Amino acid sequence: MSLNLGLIDYGMGNLHSVEKCLERLDQDCSLIHNAEDLEGVDALILPGVGAFDPAMANLSATGLVPHLLRWGQEDRPLLGICLGLQLLFEQSDEGSDPGLGLLGGRVSRLPSNRGERIPHMGWAPLKHHGSCPLLSSDAPSEWVYFVHSYAAVPSDRNDLKASAPFGDQEVTAVVWRGRVGACQFHPEKSSDAGEEMLKRWLTWLRNGAEPCP
Repeated sequence: MSLNLGLIDYGMGNLHSVEKCLERLDQDCSLIHNAEDLEGVDALILPGVGAFDPAMANLSATGLVPHLLRWGQEDRPLLGICLGLQLLFEQSDEGSDPGLGLLGGRVSRLPSNRGERIPHMGWAPLKHHGSCPLLSSDAPSEWVYFVHSYAAVPSDRNDLKASAPFGDQEVTAVVWRGRVGACQFHPEKSSDAGEEMLKRWLTWLRNGAEPCP
């Protein structure tokens, strides 16, 4: 099926690298600046780089927030990337503004007593905790690229689909519920492993986007 993919542009995302990765996968995308741009869109990507409160302020300024809330409530396909994952949650230690709340839980600062530098920057392997459109049981420990100082703590453990090591503990790497999901790492900067994940997601969309349990 033909797929109309929207990439949300609210001044906080690394749009160029996402666009280039999608180009390599032969997938066009339209930039979404306001509610009118959502017309005819089948699925959305919410990227993000930066801090939580400025991101929510920028997103609110576009007028998209109520439409994204309805999008999530209708369980339409949406993929968050990095800060885009954090915005799906209810609150963040990084600021005082509420998030979108499409997923239950909050975003917490990475612990500073684990012998790891903050921000957590670089490559780390994934540990799968469930299935979702990004992941494959044939590749259970892909190495992917992270840049973050905060990590989500889902209130529903079933929403956690993959984690990554940080010191002596694991932090959230992939979350998913229904057709709404996100990754804390940057698949567009994660070489072949990241491209394969986005390719799986696109294939899932074209095959009807069955909700993830």
